[in-house]
Amino acid sequence: MVAVDAFLPGFAALAGTPARAGRSGPVNVDLVDPQVPGDVARHAREIGPLESPLIWITLAVLAGLAVIAAILVRTRRRPRRAAIVTAVCCALLAGVTGLNTYVGYVRTGHDLGRVLERGGGPIAALGRTLDDGHDETTSSGDSRRRQPVVPADGPGAPAIETLNLPDPADGVPASKTFVLLPPGYGDPAEATQHYPVVYLVHGYPYGTAEDWLTAGDAPGTLRLLNNDHAIKPMIVVSVDLTAGQVSRDWEGLNVPGGPQLETYLGRTVLPAIDARYRTIADRDHRALGGMSGGAFAALNIGLHHVDEFSVLLLALPYDELGDDAGLVRGDPQRLRENTPRTYLATMPFPSRVSVLLTAGAGAPTDVATARRIAAAFQARGQEAVAHVEPGFNHTWHTARATLPHMLMFADQAFDRATTALTAALH
Repeated sequence: MVAVDAFLPGFAALAGTPARAGRSGPVNVDLVDPQVPGDVARHAREIGPLESPLIWITLAVLAGLAVIAAILVRTRRRPRRAAIVTAVCCALLAGVTGLNTYVGYVRTGHDLGRVLERGGGPIAALGRTLDDGHDETTSSGDSRRRQPVVPADGPGAPAIETLNLPDPADGVPASKTFVLLPPGYGDPAEATQHYPVVYLVHGYPYGTAEDWLTAGDAPGTLRLLNNDHAIKPMIVVSVDLTAGQVSRDWEGLNVPGGPQLETYLGRTVLPAIDARYRTIADRDHRALGGMSGGAFAALNIGLHHVDEFSVLLLALPYDELGDDAGLVRGDPQRLRENTPRTYLATMPFPSRVSVLLTAGAGAPTDVATARRIAAAFQARGQEAVAHVEPGFNHTWHTARATLPHMLMFADQAFDRATTALTAALH
């Protein structure tokens, strides 16, 4: 924990920011599900060009036409073979693009490039041609950091830096952690400004820290929220908790005999971010969130470390390991310690925790789970709000659509903490 005195200039700058309509009031004001500005909500719910159902419908029609062609030329060997190959390829592509339409994982050519870059050889080369890389600067794992560039996405967009934060002692190899810096971060006039931090965890399995930049569209959401002055400047960090094995469903655990991901987040990532960036390094200005498996990780780690996080942002949440209980190697004590549904009902809360849970209305199980977890927090005297997003299911569509609610909810909590500290200092 860093002494508060070290951040008085940053707090003063935050406190001096003009208040937004509807945000004034007593320090102990309750947090609510935020009213997201219309342009932000519309953007977050938009379907990207590569998510259009017209793509898979067209491919399905082409597959059907190829089948018909194969039947018509069945006596001609080579044309029939070509028609069958075409039908199979179109059918496979229709299935893949149809799944993407449902899940919302790849929105644009830029997103597709990022995904392809994870492959090797010519696939990665193709990905690099689709990914212009304009929105990112690179940082090494040491204390030196390049000055953020002005993003090409326009005013209000965050500058994005990449950190390499390996931790061999905890079984975590080199990986990418993405840091989204608020507008003006590199301005010498803002050199004394310090910022609250939101940490986001990807889903499991086959998730990466990059997902919050692509499928989650955190840069686009932050750009619009900043331009609408709907939030005060904050740093957003997308953390890699894959331990270099994206196919594994680690759930953010300290796995017996495996990667110690909970420890990695607290012992490696948090100190590195606080050391490299001008953060307000206290629990009241730090949030932890995630989607699906990342939401479980955020919930479990956040409850284990109430001294580090005051806000939890949980999209598509659940509170028990279920089929992944094998990660604890049959140890009943470890299973209890990593099942929030079990321990939340009796755990003490030495400090207040504020929680936003989001779910898509098309996933009734998610909605029921979110409301049940919210009720469990409320029964322990903690703030918890459940937001149900219409029209979406247990997919990235829901996570992307509810990210503005998550960031604005965190901003409410940070604002309240800053106001309380300012009042105490005066």
